[in-house]
Amino acid sequence: MSTGDEKLSREERLAAKLRENLRRRKSQAKALAEKDAPKGDAPLPKDESNG
Repeated sequence: MSTGDEKLSREERLAAKLRENLRRRKSQAKALAEKDAPKGDAPLPKDESNG
């Protein structure tokens, strides 16, 4: 019975896929954040509603 070995290799494959997915999503989020970030010396808008 090699179900223990098969399960382990399946778990290892799933763990590797999860890590790969996490890296991809983090790089996508980083790229989006850089794209949406204000450029260089542009000042942040001030909130005028604080009385």
